[in-house]
Amino acid sequence: MLTSMSLLDIFIILGYFGIILWIAQWASKSKSASGGAVDYFLAGKNSGWLVIGASLFASNIGSEIILGVSGAGARGNMPMANFEIIASLVLILLGWVFVPFYLRTGVFTMPEFLEKRYSVACRNYLSVISILAYVITKISLIIFAGALVFETIGISFWTGAIITVIATGFYTVLGGLKAVIYTDMVQAFILLVGTLCVTGFGLYALGGWDNLLAILTEASAVDGNPPREQFFNLWRPMADTEYPWTGMLFGAPILGVWYWCTDQYIVQRVLSSKDESNARKGALFAGYLKLLPVFIFFIPGVIAYALLQEGAIAFSLDNADQALPAMINQFLPTGLKGLAIAGLLAALMSSLSSAFNSSSTLLTIDFYLKYKPKASPKDLVRFGQFATVILVLVSLGWIPFMKSLMGGGIFHYLQSIQAYISPPIAAVFLFGLFYKWINAKGAIVSLWLGFIVGIFRLVAEFLSNEGTLVVAEDSLLGLFIGINFLHFALFLFLLCASILMLVSKLTPPQPLAALELVTFKSRNLRPKFIWSTDMTLTVVLIGLVLLLWTLFSPWGIAH
Repeated sequence: MLTSMSLLDIFIILGYFGIILWIAQWASKSKSASGGAVDYFLAGKNSGWLVIGASLFASNIGSEIILGVSGAGARGNMPMANFEIIASLVLILLGWVFVPFYLRTGVFTMPEFLEKRYSVACRNYLSVISILAYVITKISLIIFAGALVFETIGISFWTGAIITVIATGFYTVLGGLKAVIYTDMVQAFILLVGTLCVTGFGLYALGGWDNLLAILTEASAVDGNPPREQFFNLWRPMADTEYPWTGMLFGAPILGVWYWCTDQYIVQRVLSSKDESNARKGALFAGYLKLLPVFIFFIPGVIAYALLQEGAIAFSLDNADQALPAMINQFLPTGLKGLAIAGLLAALMSSLSSAFNSSSTLLTIDFYLKYKPKASPKDLVRFGQFATVILVLVSLGWIPFMKSLMGGGIFHYLQSIQAYISPPIAAVFLFGLFYKWINAKGAIVSLWLGFIVGIFRLVAEFLSNEGTLVVAEDSLLGLFIGINFLHFALFLFLLCASILMLVSKLTPPQPLAALELVTFKSRNLRPKFIWSTDMTLTVVLIGLVLLLWTLFSPWGIAH
């Protein structure tokens, strides 16, 4: 609580806010040769790989992930950490497969790229779906998850959320994407240092790693507690209702392709790069950073569970997302406590600013510019700033509904929602890059049918859980609802891919001249896999992923 915090902790938190606002002011005054809209929406297109990688990581690691993954650690749900590890592999795909097309076509947004590859209808679909998804999922979940951060420093959810939303909206409006990515770099550093401190002090309080294992082993003998190996095993049987290994290995990457390779929220960072090499290296650097959550978010959750068994910490496993804030309050000394809280606020603000900026970019480029094609760069920037203000107000208006709509299991909820909306988009992007004969009619039919099937599953599952809809388990609808969400993602992806190919084969192809810059079949766009620093970094990253998969498995420490 705030009363347990020293003046030094409070000073550190206030200092963090001061640094962020100073960077935003600097970004607003720093202009590139391109100027105008390029500055505001794509940071002048001169970002280096370090800034891009740090921004990709910081924008992704919001408070809902930090608290959600650490809460999963406290509950022994280690398979959830696979979402972070698989992201490293998908970022390789972003750097090597998607980046060349995005940069060479010179697009500002993902819907704009979809128009170049397919049609205006496909562009409009992705624009609307993306903006709705940002408001309903990303922005709302970030704010909701931030409640626990604010409670850690003794500020109520409502007051803290309003302060953070307004502060984040202010520097986003002020400096655009340049302010977002440079503040992201600072926030990523603060986040890493803060969470590493939590891990170190928590493990020290337990007496080291061996004592941690001993406590977990002893606790596992108590009825109702998970076995020790469950805390260190990424893989569960195919029959597991939550995280089967088949779903993780084949379903989770589909969610990853949509999020990391086609979502404006993420891809906007690589669009700001000065060249293709920096964009690829930035994606690979982010891939390395995405391996860290296993150690700095999940393991602290396991440590918190062990401390709970020892009576050294107080929180409820029914609300395990409180595990990390409880450790911050209990074990971090003066100064480091303020730094750790600043790290959690950094995660919250970086994700929120990214959502604001990407949403305003979509509204400006895909709607305003479409209807006012002669708008000047200054007009575009002004509308982008106005759009951000509107999004801030909408977010504030959404806050009162958060606690009732987004109860527990935030991270699980987020992943399941993505499983219902991402497969059609992933299929259309992936197959469209590799095959020229995939056409616009196939794409739009696949997108809408996939959306209908996904929304039907979401609504039916919600009504069933609420008791409004009574469904027999052995009925066709019951079996449909009962499909694991990751298996459903794989099913929906294959369904959309089949529809995409079938309709494309039955309808006339698109003019080949229009596809020169947007498919691999173009001779000058075929990937050139010559050995380079980028290839070395890629191979090492794949090796580290395989090492983690082995280490946290029945063949590793879960043995």
